Amino acid sequence: MIALVGLPGSGKSTVGKQLARRLHLPFFDSDQIIEGRVGCSVKSYFEREGEDRFRDLEESVLDELTQISDGVLSTGGGAVLRPVNRRHLRERGKVIYLKSTPDELFRRLRHDVNRPLLQVPDPLGRLRELFVARDPLYRETAHFVIETGRPSVSTLVNMIVMQLELSGSVVAPLE
Repeated sequence: MIALVGLPGSGKSTVGKQLARRLHLPFFDSDQIIEGRVGCSVKSYFEREGEDRFRDLEESVLDELTQISDGVLSTGGGAVLRPVNRRHLRERGKVIYLKSTPDELFRRLRHDVNRPLLQVPDPLGRLRELFVARDPLYRETAHFVIETGRPSVSTLVNMIVMQLELSGSVVAPLE
C-alpha cells in the first residue's frame, strides 16, 4: 500500500487518484470510505459525534485499509494524530508526506467550507497551528517527503513514482 499523508488541501486525494491510475492500482480515500459507512459527510459526522468518535472510526478504517497490499491510499489530514495509525501506515506500506506550507494551503482552501477544522475565524492561523502540531507526526510516519509547492499534479506524481522506483518499492508500468 502506498499511503499519502499531509495537511488538509495538500493534494492527497487529487495526487492519489492520478498516482493510482499511473501505477494501475486501486485508489482508496479513507474519508470517502468513512462517509460511505456513516451515511453523511465527514464534516456532519465530526459536528454531530465529535472528534474523538470520528478518530475512533478513522482508526478502524485505516487498520483495514493498510492491510491491503496493493493500492494507493489518501488519508485524512489528522490520520497521523494517533500513534497506532502512524505505526500501521509506516509498517504496512510506503508513506509519502505531501508537504505544503500553511500559506499555500490557505490560498487553495480559503473558499472551502467542507473542512471542519478550518471553519474558524482565522483559518490561516489554524493552518499554521496544524502545521506546527502535525509536521513532526507526518515526518515520523513518512518514508518520503515531497514538497508540493506549485508543481502540477502530474509533476508531483512523477516525483513520487521516481522516489518509489529509486527505493525499489515499485516498478512503474510503461505508459
